[in-house]
Amino acid sequence: MSQPAAEPLRLQTDRFLTHLRATRNYSAHTLRAYGKDLESFLAKYPELEPGGIERVHVRAFLSDLQRGGELARATILRRMAALRSFIRFLRSGGLLRGNPAFGVPLPKRGRPLPKFLTEREIAELMLIPAASNRGQRLRDRAAIELIYSSGLRRAEVVALNCGDIDYLTGTVRVFGKGSKERVVPVGEGALKCLRAYLQGRAERGDSAPVFVGPSGRRLSAGGLVFLLERWVKASALKKKITPHVLRHSFATHLMNRGCDIRMVQEMLGHVSLQTTQIYTHVSLDRMKEVYRDAHPRSAP
Repeated sequence: MSQPAAEPLRLQTDRFLTHLRATRNYSAHTLRAYGKDLESFLAKYPELEPGGIERVHVRAFLSDLQRGGELARATILRRMAALRSFIRFLRSGGLLRGNPAFGVPLPKRGRPLPKFLTEREIAELMLIPAASNRGQRLRDRAAIELIYSSGLRRAEVVALNCGDIDYLTGTVRVFGKGSKERVVPVGEGALKCLRAYLQGRAERGDSAPVFVGPSGRRLSAGGLVFLLERWVKASALKKKITPHVLRHSFATHLMNRGCDIRMVQEMLGHVSLQTTQIYTHVSLDRMKEVYRDAHPRSAP
């Protein structure tokens, strides 16, 4: 059986990303990340053909990633995962024999505890800054309240349409990773902020985006990060706060108050319970801290 004609490696990466888009339903953000990760491999071996990838290339690439300690372990693992997935794609298409990534040792994945705000810091964050116009304040407050109230990812927030909010049941319909649908509770405080914001909007039909920018178009994920940064700068808090920090705070506070871990898993949209279990460690750390402060014989 004749081998397929050799094609430039870059052309195959384009086909690989197209394949992922068609078969895995990956988000545009994930596809961009895969492309960026593979770009670093292409930059190292610009003349390499798909069938010429060998174990020595994979090992040298990993060595470059680890050199100098500049890249975080998670970044190294992500880039290697992208390369391994690309290699599987080449093998499935008959463009590469063997598996040059097999047996290449990877750095062990760490389990850093998520960054989160205390309940007091959340209360301080929700205070409305005096700066900015009223419409902007209403939108920004509604977005921040919603993320903390329901633990949504930033991509899920900006993808929301007005029809996804059910004020009667106090829930929001979310399409998470892989377009998986879930229904998440929304607190009354967040619902109140959403009502106040949307009442001033001319376009609020079921298919209209919930959060829009100055142009009236759907707010981007980057725009959501920007509005939160601007809000934090105007607040009394002097720390870096991202949408994911609010999501972590949502999960941590639920666990601290005794919420069942499987319910937290469902609300966060985690496929694996193991992903959610990190909040158990955070909850235990908080429990030990309270114990040390409160128990008369906790000190040595």
